[in-house]
Amino acid sequence: MNGPLLAVTPGEPAGIGPELLVQLLQQPLPGRLRAYADPDLLHDRARRLGLPLRFVEPGQPTGPGALEIHPVPLPAPAEPGQLNPANAEYVLRTLEAACDACLHGEAAALVTGPLHKGIINEAGIPFTGHTEFLQARCNTEQVVMMLANETLRVALATTHLPLRAVADALTPEGLRRVLEVLHHDLQQRFHCPEPHIVVLGLNPHAGEGGHLGDEEIRIIEPVLETLRQQGMHLTGPLPADTAFQPSLLQQADAFLAMYHDQGLPVLKFAGFGQSINITLGLPIIRTSVDHGTALELAGSGLARTDSFLLALQQAARMAGTA
Repeated sequence: MNGPLLAVTPGEPAGIGPELLVQLLQQPLPGRLRAYADPDLLHDRARRLGLPLRFVEPGQPTGPGALEIHPVPLPAPAEPGQLNPANAEYVLRTLEAACDACLHGEAAALVTGPLHKGIINEAGIPFTGHTEFLQARCNTEQVVMMLANETLRVALATTHLPLRAVADALTPEGLRRVLEVLHHDLQQRFHCPEPHIVVLGLNPHAGEGGHLGDEEIRIIEPVLETLRQQGMHLTGPLPADTAFQPSLLQQADAFLAMYHDQGLPVLKFAGFGQSINITLGLPIIRTSVDHGTALELAGSGLARTDSFLLALQQAARMAGTA
C-alpha cells in the first residue's frame, strides 16, 4: 500500500470493528494502515474468517493481509458479541495512542471503528463519544460532528445530549463557534471556496414566529445575521421537516441540525452504510464509520465494510495525498 499512514482504531473488541479491518486488508487501500489494537484480537478474527493476516515493521512494504501494528494489550479475552466492562479501558487506550500519533505527526489521519458507549460507562468511565473524547485529548475549544455521504453533509450544533437538555445547550456563542468551524473546514478540508450552509430551526416549523418556541428568534436568527454580515452564505433557520428538499440539496454544501436526531435520520436514510462521520475543528484529521458495533454480527463475517472503506478513503483525501 502506498499513500499516507492512517492510524486505525478498530473500536469495541467484541464488535465488528476488528473483523472489518481484517477484511479490508485483503484489498488495495488508499494508504498504509497502522492499527492500534491487540495483535491476538486481530489474529483471532482473521482465523475465524479464514483470512490471512501478518504484521510488518513500520515502513516495510505491505500487501494483502499485511498491517503495521502498535500493540495495545487487552485486559481480558474478547469474545465476538459479548461485551466485557474489563475491556473498556482498552478501547480508550487505543484512542489515546492513535490520537497522539496524529498530534505528533507520526500519522496523517485517524480512522476510528465503532465503539460501545454503554459498556464504557458501565465500567465507571464517564464517556459520551469519540467526538468529545478527541476534543479533550486534543485540547480543542470547539469541535463539530459532521456526517457525510455522496448526497449531503449534516453537521450538528449539539451532539450526544438528552433531548430535554438540547435547548439549554444552544447558546448564541456556541452556535456562532460551530458555524465558524463548519465554514472554515468546508473551505480548508473540502475545498468549498464560499460554503453555502443551510441551518435548521430547533422547534417545529422553526418556532412558528415564536408560537412554538422562541429559540429561533432569540438565538439562531441573530447569530445568522451577524455571520452573514461577515460574509458567510447562510440560509435559515428553516423547518427541519421541509429543509431537505431537492432544490436545497443541490445548492447546499452542508446542513446544520440543532441536535443529533434532527438531521442524522435523513442522512442515514439517504445512505446508511454509505456514510461516514468526520470531526471538524480538530488539529488532526479524524473520520469514522457511520454505524455501531453490530454485536449480533460480530465474528460472522457478514458485516459490510463499505463505511469503513469510505472513512479510510476520505481520511486519505483530507490528508491531501489521495
